[in-house]
Amino acid sequence: MWPGPVLDLLATGGDRPVFEDGDRVVTAAQMYTLIRRIATGLRRRDLGPGRGVALRLGINAEAFAATIAAFAVGARVCGIPSGLAPGRLEYLLERDDAVLIEDATVAGLLNSPPSPVTAAGRASDVARIIYTSGSTGHPKGCAQTYAAMSAAWAPHPDRWPPAIAELATRLDRYLVFGSLNSQVMLEYGILALTAGGTLVAAHPPAFPDAFVRHRATASVITVGKLHQLVRSQRADPVDLSNLKALMVSGSPLEPGRLREALDVLGPVVFHGYGQTETGMISMASPGERPDTVGRPPSVIDLKFCDGELYVRTPAQAGSYWRDPSESARVFVDGWIRTRDLAALDDDGYLHLLGRARDVIIVQATLVYAGPIERLLATDPAVAEAYVIGRPDDETGEAVHAFVVPATGATPNPAQLRELVEANLGRSHMPRTVTVIDQVPLSPAGKPDKAALASTSPHPRL
Repeated sequence: MWPGPVLDLLATGGDRPVFEDGDRVVTAAQMYTLIRRIATGLRRRDLGPGRGVALRLGINAEAFAATIAAFAVGARVCGIPSGLAPGRLEYLLERDDAVLIEDATVAGLLNSPPSPVTAAGRASDVARIIYTSGSTGHPKGCAQTYAAMSAAWAPHPDRWPPAIAELATRLDRYLVFGSLNSQVMLEYGILALTAGGTLVAAHPPAFPDAFVRHRATASVITVGKLHQLVRSQRADPVDLSNLKALMVSGSPLEPGRLREALDVLGPVVFHGYGQTETGMISMASPGERPDTVGRPPSVIDLKFCDGELYVRTPAQAGSYWRDPSESARVFVDGWIRTRDLAALDDDGYLHLLGRARDVIIVQATLVYAGPIERLLATDPAVAEAYVIGRPDDETGEAVHAFVVPATGATPNPAQLRELVEANLGRSHMPRTVTVIDQVPLSPAGKPDKAALASTSPHPRL
């Protein structure tokens, strides 16, 4: 049962380095002791099966140990997403009935004795709630059971698909940043440890300097950060000879951009496709079919309904936490609606063709157009509001808004951008706000966002 394989790996790892933070190197044996101490402290606080634990931690060895310890005692674990708007933390803690664990809390837990620890999770219990950005009003929590987490591929070499097996050979020094609670960051971290690598904390996580400073061989990178790295290497190259793997996360990578990255950085870019609800769906090795998002492993089932992709994965979430109506729309008879349009070619490679949902992916964060449009329309000067996404070299995609003025009024684009940032967060703030006389209509008489996307945006304000 999860996280049994991680506990076994650390318990038998001895002096092998598993976490590096500046001059501090933590061995497997030391990490195992940290986990045992924290697990004892959690149990003393009556935190175990059926109890919620919310983690808001930094990037350090204790944060990793606390994450594994929370799973080991069988708690329901959620990581606090970064950049929550005011009031959402309280909402999340109340909704999950969770105890907040922060760095100072962990310091106190470390005073506990290192008692024996085993994986205490119950198969049908929710092990992890992975919260989305809250773009639809409040964060949605993807609920994954201990059985599902135990079915994941990361700590089991015999389950690694070909692209993952190749990736595993390149994870000698895996750079971690942002949050160890991130689904992707933790998953590849476990893969790195299983493959014999070391987790290396990045403070701060600036690219490309962090790669050079920490002699990193691998890390996760968003599409926007990848574009910036490519531009930086073209303009002022640094020595990235240690770099062996960049795992692109958050949004699809256009084939032309992928080819450019491979040309500038070498054969290090692993690209693929997955969702918070599903985990990894497919992955391609560097240079493998850049026009696709890779080949799904045999353990993943696919079907297509009117062009929309439905999937089943061994480690998928089972529902949205305490959200039956939204769960019913996405989790259908054991399948997950990806809300993406896709096709499978004769060679088994997956092609993404578009979206069946009105969503923009900004720095790996799902930003839904609807809440932004409704908020903009609350301004007295705005009669109608429409939001689209456009490719962006900095953020992967960026939000762009179009507003139709109310009679006799003149919308203020700068104020509208500030309105969105104050209420929904910076990732939702439109890059541009364009004032239009009327929205173009499709032949069916509906607002034509494709036509809006082809118009020139208002100058950035």
